[in-house]
Amino acid sequence: MPSAPSARALNRATLARQLLLAREDVTVPEAVRRVVALQAQHARSPYVALWNRVGGFDPADLDASLADRTVVKGSLLRIALHLVHAGDYETVHTAMQPSLRGSRLHDPRFAVSGISIDEAHALVPELLAFAGTPRTAAELEQWVDARVPEIPRGAWWALRTFAPLHHVPTGGPWSFGTRTTYRAAGTPALPRDDPAFDAALPALVVRYLEGFGPASVADVAQFMLVPRARARAAVAALGDALDRFPGPDGAELLDVPGAPRPDEDVPAPPRLLGMWDETLLAYADRSRVLPPDVRPLVTRSNGDVLPSVLVDGYVVGVWRPAGAGIEVTTYRPVPDDAWPALEAEARSLVGFLADRDPEVFSRYGHWWAKLPPGSVRMLGLPRQGSTLP
Repeated sequence: MPSAPSARALNRATLARQLLLAREDVTVPEAVRRVVALQAQHARSPYVALWNRVGGFDPADLDASLADRTVVKGSLLRIALHLVHAGDYETVHTAMQPSLRGSRLHDPRFAVSGISIDEAHALVPELLAFAGTPRTAAELEQWVDARVPEIPRGAWWALRTFAPLHHVPTGGPWSFGTRTTYRAAGTPALPRDDPAFDAALPALVVRYLEGFGPASVADVAQFMLVPRARARAAVAALGDALDRFPGPDGAELLDVPGAPRPDEDVPAPPRLLGMWDETLLAYADRSRVLPPDVRPLVTRSNGDVLPSVLVDGYVVGVWRPAGAGIEVTTYRPVPDDAWPALEAEARSLVGFLADRDPEVFSRYGHWWAKLPPGSVRMLGLPRQGSTLP
């Protein structure tokens, strides 16, 4: 049995598996597979996430991976949009079906459609056949309209979440614009109650632990947004295939044998994480990376998770583009020797954003007026007599 890790050792394990201890020279599909999933409610977020993780990351490589469907986007974990490796999509989507369906088919917004849950399920095979070629949201809603007698919007709102549909890239600087387009994922429509849902969950637990372990049952349930009873059953089904050992607080931790568990003293370089970075969302106890005193500043009242500054493996504040540079606001002390590395990160980020969206995440700038005063620095500004990279 592995020895009980310290809280700091758990932090380093997460950073290692999330490619945040060092940028790695891997392809985009391999990076997405390694980190398991990238939160993609905001089309820009996966690009910034991969810039933080992949050596020499070229955003055109993610464009290409989305275009050739080696990386796919859909409604998955926590009933939110995520990018996953194409090889993981069916497992993740199948395991998440009870949550995806329950969140929509038992909601008043579906009830107004005037059709039953069984009738909604019966529409899925035909819907997927129609979406065998890319269809806009308007086309798909019109298709549903012809088959639903009352208020079709409620039916389409539910179907677009739980049916196996990929979001199709539509262009623009971040592959996905405002005109949402869908295509059938190529996986079968499953019956209303199917043993495949629970059969797929242990495999998803293993994938989660590969990317975020060691972790507890509560962490598993939080990452997937499934009832803890389902998470416990999936863990029990894995039996001796998992390592089990006490965590710093005595609660049982789970992990896959042989997964990276670096020493707690391994250096962690500064990073400028994008909005909704999955590392900040993957645990019931987010203090692994996000200290409790900083969490309410970074995670806003409506669930928005602001672009975050990571120093020595922990969030110390937030960042946003400002003028020609990056404005960093910190709420915890930052060692003097960390600032040169943060300056280098900011300059690299300014260059990365220059050709796509220099004011990335600007629509969320209103949150800064609601933040308490912190220590503010401007980083990444052009040096005198130079131009931006």
